Amino acid sequence: MSETLLSVENLRVEFDTRDGIAPVIQNLSFELKAGETLGIVGESGCGKSMTALAVMGLVPGPMGRIAGGAIRLAGEDLVKAGERRMRQVRGNDISMIFQEPMTSLNPVFTVGDQIGETVRVHQGLSKREAFGRAIEMLRAVGIPAPERRAGEYPHQLSGGMRQRVMIAMALACRPRVLIADEPTTALDVTVQAQIFDLLQDLQRETGTAIILITHDMGAIAEMAERVIVMYAGRKVEDGPVGEILSRPLHPYTRGLISCVPHLAAEPSAERHDLVEIPGVVPGLTQLGRDGCPFAPRCAERLDACTDMPAESGGAEHRVSCWAAPGAAA
Repeated sequence: MSETLLSVENLRVEFDTRDGIAPVIQNLSFELKAGETLGIVGESGCGKSMTALAVMGLVPGPMGRIAGGAIRLAGEDLVKAGERRMRQVRGNDISMIFQEPMTSLNPVFTVGDQIGETVRVHQGLSKREAFGRAIEMLRAVGIPAPERRAGEYPHQLSGGMRQRVMIAMALACRPRVLIADEPTTALDVTVQAQIFDLLQDLQRETGTAIILITHDMGAIAEMAERVIVMYAGRKVEDGPVGEILSRPLHPYTRGLISCVPHLAAEPSAERHDLVEIPGVVPGLTQLGRDGCPFAPRCAERLDACTDMPAESGGAEHRVSCWAAPGAAA
């Protein structure tokens, strides 16, 4: 078994609002092993990206803060680390690919300078050496004519190329953990497949552990080995991807899977229409209330759902639901 590289223990993130304190992440725990890909899936507003920002030490203050728990990287608790230490960790030990490259890349600097800045800050390379590393990374992520592209600006690149630049920047220092937050958003399906293949190839070469954040169960099936399903800031189910997809225990997980379109194996095969999940994710002011947060949208709700369910299941496949097999209602 690979060693545990990143451990999140009972993480709690809070935001101050006009109506009081909103617990946007509640008692979240998971582990990431070296060389593993862990998926975090859920609708927009479920707390996926906020989990990533907490791991990176980028929870927006002063309104937001980590209110409890631990985030341990190779045994070091990053929650207790100061900002100076986190600047050393970010980009070097833990890197992140953000959702939209055009808002993450600086429009007035060339992509080569932006990639090179990472290795200059963390590895002490000269400007010339850093620019050479940038060209190497652009070549590694499959960008043609990397010497020329390194001297271009973000607006001169296509969406797929900009995303590859973000991957090159994130991997320039060979981080131990890479967080990919919706890395294929707004890209066409062909480019999406290329980006996923690229991440898998680079992971095999570098041994980097990946946290893939997405709303797409199809992407989870293709990329991840284990998956966490989040809803309203809570983990509602987690386990091996194959087990989750073949035997989902939580109604929300089944709803996410039912939303994935697929082609019938035969033209004459029975059609499977997409099934929507009624309702919407609770707003900030509704978080932290008693009971299961998914109950208002759940077709399987029970009287017991007015109380928060405890985790149940086996050692690997766990679920928080009163209606799940084996739950003590």
